[in-house]
Amino acid sequence: MPSLVAEVMTYNVVAVRQEAGFKEIVAVMQRRRVSAFPVLDASDRVIGIVSEADLLPHEAYPARPSARNNQRRQFPYKADALTAGELMTSPAITISPQATVTEAARVMHGRKVKRLPVIGDDGRLVGIVSQVDLLGVYDRPDAQICTEITERVIAGDFVLDPREFTVLVGSGVVTVSGKLERQDIALSLLEAIWDVAGVVDVRDRLTYPVNS
Repeated sequence: MPSLVAEVMTYNVVAVRQEAGFKEIVAVMQRRRVSAFPVLDASDRVIGIVSEADLLPHEAYPARPSARNNQRRQFPYKADALTAGELMTSPAITISPQATVTEAARVMHGRKVKRLPVIGDDGRLVGIVSQVDLLGVYDRPDAQICTEITERVIAGDFVLDPREFTVLVGSGVVTVSGKLERQDIALSLLEAIWDVAGVVDVRDRLTYPVNS
């Protein structure tokens, strides 16, 4: 089965309330060694993300009258922000714990973000998942991947005799050979192998009739 976000996410999440002040946000970042985290409302619902990039305009454009008079038109709108609610990027891009790792990776890549707050059905924060968390599935041993493909996928899900197939796994690359009577079953089997956690690539060496 595909790995789910719930299986790889971090449950101990660093977050701040929307009323948290500028110095408090900086202190949390330094103490917990994080560059961004969710902003919560009073009901623990995620309403935004505050990052180092959100804080920089305040330092780049300090509130000095002389500077403000000369450069007012150039100031980013967050230069005057002092609370998490004012500084944050909103709405936050979030994901469900039941989403697959592949879905999370697509969201991160498409939206160009490095982490996603994970929220439950009620909108409350339950965890956070980062790019490193998603890539962690590839640490899985080849022998474990091979066992799952043979026992759970081939013998279990497809009710096929695993002795009629050869499954080789090297550095996450799966090579599967054997004979099947139908093309649709072969293609479904390959898709199922792709969904096994830790699989980097699948090389099809199966023999089956090709539909004309």
